[in-house]
Amino acid sequence: MAPSGSDDLILDAVRDSVLAVGVRRTTLTDVARRAGVSRMTLYRRYPDVTAVLQALMTREFGAIIAAEDAEEHPGENIREQFVDQVIHGVETLAENPLYRRILDVDPELVQPYFVQRYGAFQRAVLANFATRIAEGIAEGSIRDEDPEVLAATIEVAVRGYVLSALAEDPASLRPRVLEQLRRMLDAGLSPD
Repeated sequence: MAPSGSDDLILDAVRDSVLAVGVRRTTLTDVARRAGVSRMTLYRRYPDVTAVLQALMTREFGAIIAAEDAEEHPGENIREQFVDQVIHGVETLAENPLYRRILDVDPELVQPYFVQRYGAFQRAVLANFATRIAEGIAEGSIRDEDPEVLAATIEVAVRGYVLSALAEDPASLRPRVLEQLRRMLDAGLSPD
């Protein structure tokens, strides 16, 4: 379900609050004030801070998937276009101000999504990857394997890059690591 106009106001307010004070210091009272809605309106839509934060992350990070799907990615075939989509999406997520703020101030909040369970965003990523992989298999540019297994493998492969978004990089390796990740994905998806 797409957010309504009032939901967008609320989610924008949550985003502003998280960017200003972090997740742990964001309160529903502050969100209501920033959104210009009553606390009761907010409580009717979202029972607690966790629910509104999950809605925000789904919206923000889901927009990355939508933008990548809408963008023309270079390549002679679906595999090359898909690899470019993954690499560009990973880079966009790793540089997203909301994601970076959460990693900077409240990193333990993303830990469950990396070590215990998939969130709504990750499930959307997996579904998107599986669809694109199936298209590449049908075209013949991606090897014929279970699209869901390949999607999960790619998600695991790129997870470390996303998680290390704030890691020190004194040797400026990150751009070269991203290029090696591109090469690894392309080779791993190529037909045998």
